[in-house]
Amino acid sequence: MANMVKGVSSGFEKGLEISGVGYRAEVAGDKLKLTIGFSAPVQYPIPEGIQVKVDKQVNIAVSGIDKQLVGRVAAEIRGLKRPEPYKGKGIKYAGEKIRRKVGKSVGA
Repeated sequence: MANMVKGVSSGFEKGLEISGVGYRAEVAGDKLKLTIGFSAPVQYPIPEGIQVKVDKQVNIAVSGIDKQLVGRVAAEIRGLKRPEPYKGKGIKYAGEKIRRKVGKSVGA
């Protein structure tokens, strides 16, 4: 109940960051167009009641009045290209720390 009141009065927002060379996002009508290393850009339909803003082509802000729907949409967008542990490329939540792994060492 408290989340419903907070949602109507101030709304909920989740931030996402895209990292990777040539990775970018843009809003085209009711779709989020993501260029994230696949052969064709990924079109993600934005559900009713959710607003998506893109800042500098790499920062995505998902906002709305329903906390659960905002979190679900942000998780679905992140799931399109999860951050990988070797180079850190992909879509991550704003402020999320990615545990990096050391790659194979090249033999002498």
